[in-house]
Amino acid sequence: MYLVLFGPPGAGKGTQAKRLEAAYHLVQLSTGDMLRAEVASGSTLGIKVKDIMKAGELVPDALIVDMISGRIDAADAKAGFILDGFPRTIPQARALDAMLEGKGLKLNRVIELRADDEAMVERITGRFSCVSCGANYHEKFNPTKVAGVCDACGGARFDRRADDTAETVRARLQAYHDQTAPLISYFEKKGNLLSIDGMAAIDDVTRQLREVLD
Repeated sequence: MYLVLFGPPGAGKGTQAKRLEAAYHLVQLSTGDMLRAEVASGSTLGIKVKDIMKAGELVPDALIVDMISGRIDAADAKAGFILDGFPRTIPQARALDAMLEGKGLKLNRVIELRADDEAMVERITGRFSCVSCGANYHEKFNPTKVAGVCDACGGARFDRRADDTAETVRARLQAYHDQTAPLISYFEKKGNLLSIDGMAAIDDVTRQLREVLD
């Protein structure tokens, strides 16, 4: 099974991808994580990517597609994969389709998690995590049981991502609408797009996903 999961920042793509990964024995492919791993490994591709990023430039689509191509050839990806965070643009989608076609593969499903912008701002800006163990919380939706104390390890130090501000989140949402939302019509025309209500509770979103995939 070959899947793409996309939606606006904060829609829960990463959480749902991990659940689908476990349920269907797939491999979650986050291009951001893959790029960081390549840089850390010191591979030929990693060196190229490091130099590009150091220069403040965007990693070319061709390099990202090459990276994905190599990763899905690995033994653990034979059962399928879930792409999380790629493609983001129509040119990337076309490049991905061409690469898969060259391997005799094609995407089975492209799943859009629909969500409301202002709800995403609230969801993202309220996030924080434990410095000691990495447990994730939210001021409104998932607070610690005891204020200032991590439920998991008892730690008392918490952190927020520097870019989880309302202004930054709205800019990221606008970029999503400008660059990524056009993928909806692209994949609709190919006949493999499904839309899921990303505003539902996490377990309900998982149930919807399982229903359309089973």
